[in-house]
Amino acid sequence: MQDSHPSQLQTSFELLRAAWLEQRPSYEQRRDDLKRLRRLFRERLDDMSKAVSADFGHRSVHETLLGEGSVVLSEIDHTLARLKAWMKPERRAAGWKLWPAKAEVRYVPLGVVGIISPWNYPVNLALAPLVAAIGAGNHVMLKPSEHTPRTSVFLRALIADVFPDTRATVVLGGADLSAAFSALPFDHLFFTGSTAVGRKVMAAAAQNLTPVTLELGGKSPAIVGETADLRRAANRIATGKFFNAGQTCIAPDYVLIHESKRDAFVTLLKQHMAERYGAGNGYQDYTSIINEAQHSRLANLVADAQARGHELVSLLDMKQAAPSRVRMFEPTAVLEPDRGSAVMREEIFGPILPVISYRTTDEAIGYVLGRDRPLALYCFSADKAEIEAILARIVAGGVCINDTLYQFACNDMPFGGVGASGMGHYHGREGFLTFSKSMSVLRKYDPAPSDLITPPYKGLTDKLVRFITWIPGR
Repeated sequence: MQDSHPSQLQTSFELLRAAWLEQRPSYEQRRDDLKRLRRLFRERLDDMSKAVSADFGHRSVHETLLGEGSVVLSEIDHTLARLKAWMKPERRAAGWKLWPAKAEVRYVPLGVVGIISPWNYPVNLALAPLVAAIGAGNHVMLKPSEHTPRTSVFLRALIADVFPDTRATVVLGGADLSAAFSALPFDHLFFTGSTAVGRKVMAAAAQNLTPVTLELGGKSPAIVGETADLRRAANRIATGKFFNAGQTCIAPDYVLIHESKRDAFVTLLKQHMAERYGAGNGYQDYTSIINEAQHSRLANLVADAQARGHELVSLLDMKQAAPSRVRMFEPTAVLEPDRGSAVMREEIFGPILPVISYRTTDEAIGYVLGRDRPLALYCFSADKAEIEAILARIVAGGVCINDTLYQFACNDMPFGGVGASGMGHYHGREGFLTFSKSMSVLRKYDPAPSDLITPPYKGLTDKLVRFITWIPGR
């Protein structure tokens, strides 16, 4: 993989900007671009799966198709079906004080947008925002993660075959290139990654007053109430947590469970993991950790918990894994970790699951409220009043009740964080709006207020001003 040089960024940016200023993409152009992207992407799903698995060390084809391929294709189809309607000017009320007039909002493209995508879902989290940006009529520069080099090469080839380099381009490189990328005067900058790096991206963008969308992470809780179907909760939390070996920004980071259910819940977790991921199928559906640095980080989290005397429970015996399987990390539950432990201070982003018991729903809510607002909140309960009490008090990026992860898969709902877990949204119409300028247009007809209400404010003009001020607008 040949990296892009920082000096090339400005040249690529200027090409994109000049082409956009010369001619904004029409509806037909956007539609045709997205159809071509869909066709070529579908043809290359096998190439994508091989590239992703090679970058991770191992990831099953099925996880990649679910977590990458199906999400991108669904986003394209959803956009194509609704794009013409999204682009239509929206009539607004001008109000009688401006009569005669017509008011509308036009959703116009911003210009050139930048997208920085991460390694954990290197295709989905690159192409889903690109689909929204292209649908909104922008030109795009994409910088994928340096930690998934084979997938980045796949993306570069795909984008080059779909778009001319004056409409969309992919640049490759490491942290230095990302810093230079963030400093470009984009019309919008979209970043997915850690909160720490997100702060740096936002600071760089601020120098150009570039608006940003930050899709970050954090510690997303799963609350399991006393009335929950425990087996269902355990199975669905395990599925959400250990899909992609926990390397998912919206994975349940920790579980808060009623004290009467904790031990049975952990037993059910172990059963689920043995049945779904165990030696019976050669651990083929269990993903490797992306690199040695992340593997060491996770090992340090477990070591810290052990040093603090917390009980550790192995959820899956990995001793029978083939020696060729690299960087596999044993799924582990940490029981009742204290707030100061590393697993409760840091986003885990791996197959480690703290399990903490509570006595009352208020206690569970208070625990979540004592932390940064999460990207996702999961609630398992058969008690509607309990669910509503949780929803009324906890603000999260998104919520899924009695399941995990699937709020992300709903194309017609916005996805995004709040506070330390991010800002802004994408997916569906919200993605289109993120990459659009809502431009107000007022068409004025005679007589105009400016003909009647003008200095000197005496006599009739004085009366008109006072009348307009006093009468409520509609």
